[in-house]
Amino acid sequence: MNRAAVRSYPFQVIQRFMINRPGDVFYIGGNDILPAPLPAEREAEVIAMLGTEKEKEAVRLPENAFRELKDGEEYRPVMNPQRQYPEVNAWSVTWGILMAIVFSAAAAYLGLRVGQVFEAAIPIAIIAVGVSTAAKRHNPLGENVIIQSIGACSGAVVAGAIFTLPAIYILQAKYPEMSASFIKVFISSLLGGIIGILFLIPFRKYFVSDMHGKYPFPEATATTQVLVSGAKGGNQAKPLLFAGLVGGLYDFIVATFGLWNENFTTRIVGFGETIAEKAKLVFKVNTGAAVFGLGYIVGLKYSLIICLGSFAVWWLIIPLMSVIFHDQVLNAWNPAITETVGSMSPETIFREYGKSIGIGGIAMAGLIGIIKSWDIIKGAVTLAAREMKGKSADDSKQLRTQRDLSFKIIAIGSAVTLLVTFVFFWLGIMDGNIKFAVVGILLVAVIAFLFTTVAANAIAIVGSNPVSGMTLMTLILASVVMVAVGLKGVSGMVAALIMGGVVCTALSMSGCFITDLKIGYWLGTTPKKQESWKFLGTLVSAATVGGVMILLNNTYGFSSGQLAAPQANAMAAVIDPLMNGIEAPWILYIIGAIIAVVLTLMKVPAIAFALGMFIPIELNTPLLVGGIVSWYVTSRSKNKETNSKRGEKGTLIASGFIAGGALMGVLSALLRYLEFNPINEQWLANPLSEVCSLIAYALLITYFIKASKAK
Repeated sequence: MNRAAVRSYPFQVIQRFMINRPGDVFYIGGNDILPAPLPAEREAEVIAMLGTEKEKEAVRLPENAFRELKDGEEYRPVMNPQRQYPEVNAWSVTWGILMAIVFSAAAAYLGLRVGQVFEAAIPIAIIAVGVSTAAKRHNPLGENVIIQSIGACSGAVVAGAIFTLPAIYILQAKYPEMSASFIKVFISSLLGGIIGILFLIPFRKYFVSDMHGKYPFPEATATTQVLVSGAKGGNQAKPLLFAGLVGGLYDFIVATFGLWNENFTTRIVGFGETIAEKAKLVFKVNTGAAVFGLGYIVGLKYSLIICLGSFAVWWLIIPLMSVIFHDQVLNAWNPAITETVGSMSPETIFREYGKSIGIGGIAMAGLIGIIKSWDIIKGAVTLAAREMKGKSADDSKQLRTQRDLSFKIIAIGSAVTLLVTFVFFWLGIMDGNIKFAVVGILLVAVIAFLFTTVAANAIAIVGSNPVSGMTLMTLILASVVMVAVGLKGVSGMVAALIMGGVVCTALSMSGCFITDLKIGYWLGTTPKKQESWKFLGTLVSAATVGGVMILLNNTYGFSSGQLAAPQANAMAAVIDPLMNGIEAPWILYIIGAIIAVVLTLMKVPAIAFALGMFIPIELNTPLLVGGIVSWYVTSRSKNKETNSKRGEKGTLIASGFIAGGALMGVLSALLRYLEFNPINEQWLANPLSEVCSLIAYALLITYFIKASKAK
């Protein structure tokens, strides 16, 4: 920047740096601003300051960031693909490792102690922006993406580990000979994370580029808005920060103090209670700010499809099951069930039967997705084969933003990782039985590969990875197959749970990583750097979560009841009977699979519908509310440009709701663990608490609509 460029700045901008500074004078001639001669050091300072201001003003997501591209149109990211920016350096790697350690420990601790798992991407992005601003880093956007990408391994590895591996310790109470050392927990988490990364990279271009604007990527959108707003600085970040404050306080008040109920249900009136118990019909909506914001970003189309899946289970299948099997006890796949279907609540019927239909739908939707993506898979394999023969394209001729890890590295890395996993199974889990190890590695490789795209697809659509459902399916398949080849009992349980841990971590990592790569695509970072340094985050997170898990088991004991671990308890409850000859609910899985096939033939996104069948209704309905508000905000004006600006402002506010809710959720869970719990359970049982919830929700939506009006 030179003196001529300085003249192009508005008077207020120059005044901000020059007024009340001895020796700084300027005069205005018409619309021109002509700085008077300054000492050389002062002139350099002013020009540098104005240069920084210009860079901040340039940090803006393009207008076509969130919509489908027109024919011939290209997406140009925030950072110029033809320029180099600070990305991987000592600052970003150190902070990324620190975030991976801190959030792995926090997520594992909270997830196991109080049963709450949170996504770390948004909180880490907020911290990255904060520390870079405090340190006055120059051009920190690329560095912040790397910090977020390395640190976000925490949530992926934690979810993969704590959903399955604690089940080994839980079953120890019944089978004292069962055990799992730190090394086994660490290795299974590490190998699963690496498999998830390697299996996803070939699909990066498809999900983040080819499908641009077709998938909403809610969590990636929120995280990107945090990073961009932080890079803009000043007034540009105010809408996001204020929305984060509003949404965070709203959710914090509910979760910590319980001033009103977090859900509104039709049970608040006598008639609603009657039809819930007699007809098994109930309506629920979570009135939280974060889930509402998620619905806004997901949009009306996908939120409607998700809710239709939920309504099909809750308002059709559950009532029908109560009518058809009213006086029967359906416990063929769960001997612990002693109630007749007619005496169960709708929630119990959903938990015991409805979710299994969703699992079948998710599995079939995944297989259909693989078939539809076969050309992409074949293309990736062909490119890998070409590179293995030394015929790869010159990396230097590609734009920085299009460079991935070499397919040669991916192919060799995948082969080596699977070989190491095989050796781990053979010598560490299967007691030297090579047949069991071969069967185990084949199951892990096939299931992880098939479900990688399912996990990525789910994250791209709704921001929620149905990893627990896919892992449950993995455990069931693994148990059935391992029993068929002769591995059963205690040894079979340990083997199936370790295998499930590897697959669960792989799927969790692939879902997490597609979020990171989409953020990088929008902002213009180098994919190759994100992919390379993701392995380090996985290593650090696996070591941390393994240590925390062992520590908590030694301190409290998973079978003591002092550790919630709901997902692992569910896995333990499923695998115990399976390894002792009890059948899986295949008929329910088949029903879900048939539904997915029919939907595909009708050209309805089966994965979104199946997610709705699997996720509880109270978490689906607010998505629809957010989607309806999104439609209203972007269509209430006759002016297309005005609608577009309002939509962008709404996305910023929704991202604030999600970010604020995520941070306050962690704080609330910590306070709960510290035994700060002022919630009055009697008040929450009072129907008036749900009326207050509905009023607060209406006020929140009103604020959102008014605040989204672009000025």
